[in-house]
Parts: sequence; C-alpha cells; structure tokens
Amino acid sequence: MFNFIVRHLGFLKIFPGLAILFDNWLKIYTLITQPHLLDWLDEIKLEVSEWDGVTVCTHKYGGIQFNKGDKELGHIHSNGLLDILLNRALKQQLKTGNRIQDHHKFKNSGWISFYLREKDDITYALKLLRLAENKITKPVE
Repeated sequence: MFNFIVRHLGFLKIFPGLAILFDNWLKIYTLITQPHLLDWLDEIKLEVSEWDGVTVCTHKYGGIQFNKGDKELGHIHSNGLLDILLNRALKQQLKTGNRIQDHHKFKNSGWISFYLREKDDITYALKLLRLAENKITKPVE
C-alpha cells in the first residue's frame, strides 16, 4: 500500500500537511495490524535521541526524523520503513548483504531504505543510523 501511494499519489505531498495526515493514518493502520512495530519505532527513537548532538523531530512527510546538528541522519515512517542518506559507495557495500534496498523514490542516489520486519532489525537500524552519523561527523574528503 505504501509503495502504491508513493508511486501513484506522491504528487499530493505538495499540499501542506497531507503527507503528515497520511503518515498518521499509516500509524493507525500499523497499530491495528502490527502493534509491536510501533514499540520498535519507540525503542529506536529513544536510543537515537540519547546520542550526543542528535535531535528528533517530525519529518516533513511524516514519521520521525533524526538530525545531527542541521543535517538529517534519516527518518522512519510509521510502517517501519527507515530511510537513510549514506553515500553511493557505502550503499553498494550494504546492498551485498540483501538487507537494504534502494530508496523508494531516489533510487540512483546514496539514499537507502530498510524495512523493520522483526525485532532483531532494531539493532541493524541503529547500526545504519550510526553509519549516517559517522558520515556526518567524519565526512570523507
């Protein structure tokens, strides 16, 4: 459903608040169908918010956004889809493990997408967010 909305109705995000409304609807749907997933999202949010210099806010298209200073580490949608900006080289390395995929919208970029499907995925999601934090803290020259 998420991919259908993004692919066919993504243009609607230009209307202020509509994407946030959709993500809230997605959260209600997740609460009904996969309530444990919302607990996992809370665990990630609590852990990352304790990292030095990291802040948490609402992403402009809904979900939870993690920032280090003025840079976005990534964001997680209410259906458990984590989007992170790395770089293309790191993305290619990670793709060999078959756990991440191209971003659902920006396929030919450093953006990756990772779906939380089981509780153990929390650890991997935190690892990915740490990679993004390290990229921001220690940029490649």
